[in-house]
Amino acid sequence: MPSPSEGVFSQSDLPQMLQMDLNIEDFCSDWSHCDLMSAYLARMVSHNRLDSLLFSNLYSSAVNELMETVFRMHDKEGTLQFSVHRKDNVDRIELVFPVEDDTYHAYQDAIGKVADENAEKLYLEALFAEAEPDASLGLLELGVDYGARLTVDRFEDGRMQLTAEMTLEEDKK
Repeated sequence: MPSPSEGVFSQSDLPQMLQMDLNIEDFCSDWSHCDLMSAYLARMVSHNRLDSLLFSNLYSSAVNELMETVFRMHDKEGTLQFSVHRKDNVDRIELVFPVEDDTYHAYQDAIGKVADENAEKLYLEALFAEAEPDASLGLLELGVDYGARLTVDRFEDGRMQLTAEMTLEEDKK
């Protein structure tokens, strides 16, 4: 996958609603950033939904899972690029951030669990495990509970793109 320049990165075929770039060290300096940012972003993109409060709550939870996963698995330096794209009722969230090879492979493994025919079983086992859950729990939740289609790609410069595509609201008809 060719490397996007910082600030302009998406090759999405869906119209872009918003984009923000964050220093990954600043983002990860405080756990509460995930929750605050996901709530803010959800409010920004929910204004034109049928039930904007319900949509915002669902969206915030989904974005929080993605950001929490990045919070747990990323490289120490670089930029976290976050963008939201929408066409009709399909929302695509793209996160681009630096990762080492091991971390990229961990994301691939987690995405593989989401695509597994036993994803719901894997999700419930991870959710109720006594051991501390690994970073795949949030991605499993997105796949099982939100029906998110998740993908990862790698850019030539070593950064990866985590993409979640979801439909959180039925047609407006």
